[in-house]
Amino acid sequence: MRRITLSRYLIEQQREKNHLNSDLRLLIEVVARACKTISVAINKGELAGVLGSAGTDNVQGEVQKKLDVLSNEILLDANEWGGHLAAMASEEMDEPHPIPNRFPKGEFLLVFDPLDGSSNIDVNMTVGTIFSVLKCPEGVEPNEQAFLQPGVKQVAAGYALYGPSTMLVLTTGHGVDAFTLDREQGSFVLTQKGMRIPEETKEFAINMSNMRFWEAPMQRYINELLAGKEGPRGKDFNMRWIASMVADVHRIMTRGGVFFYPIDSKTKDKGGKLRLMYEANPMSMLVEQAGGAATNGLQRILEIKPEKLHQRVPVMLGSKQEIDLVTSYHLESQ
Repeated sequence: MRRITLSRYLIEQQREKNHLNSDLRLLIEVVARACKTISVAINKGELAGVLGSAGTDNVQGEVQKKLDVLSNEILLDANEWGGHLAAMASEEMDEPHPIPNRFPKGEFLLVFDPLDGSSNIDVNMTVGTIFSVLKCPEGVEPNEQAFLQPGVKQVAAGYALYGPSTMLVLTTGHGVDAFTLDREQGSFVLTQKGMRIPEETKEFAINMSNMRFWEAPMQRYINELLAGKEGPRGKDFNMRWIASMVADVHRIMTRGGVFFYPIDSKTKDKGGKLRLMYEANPMSMLVEQAGGAATNGLQRILEIKPEKLHQRVPVMLGSKQEIDLVTSYHLESQ
């Protein structure tokens, strides 16, 4: 079987299919290299002294792990000098990170969650990196306002999954393909082309401990799933919950299912739990490109116009049939 590396794949996407330009191709390669570096640090764990708390909080008031800080630095350092970016923004930084004046500037904006699910690090569970690429509007300074574009404006999105194997799942707006890191060769190799999410599923992912805080439409939907064959859905459902969005979404991308982090009384004043720009938008683009659906309960996530960089939203994504149903329950309640 012919082995297609990420580099070859991107060159073919540029040369033969005209799906991306040379700067975007190189940008994706740089992000992939940074993810390989993060993977090495995670793989060494306590041997490298990278586990545990960094003793600081991020802009969301969440305690940062040492690997949160390290992963953020790796992505910044890797992407500053290539000449592809106008600026970067991260979950771990209050403000956008401009490209230093000593380096050339490009036309793209990179947004990322450097280490999603980092609360799982110390117990050796799967974590990941999520990223989104936007074009910087012409004639606009690469400040926070430049980043505030709806998800439909993304030109690429992806995530790296640091599990038993390290994977990179990517879309440039023409389907979703997955690559597995060959550690001996040091290359990401195409291992799954044209990922598709089945429209129907019997599997859901949600934090059930928050059930008493959910709004009525979400409680109604989950109670129907829990009722199983004897309930209105007429079939049994299984629940899976890893508490790492990358891991939960990757399972859905691989075999179907739905993922929920709905609004609840604890997070309502913040707008939700997950961040729109660097969690919900890139994951929604990937899910839609794989034939799934993604809403906040009332509207398509990719059509939400961001008002601030660290904006939070409710997230419901995965197999289309289930997302359409739970969205209809929320719309009925309006």
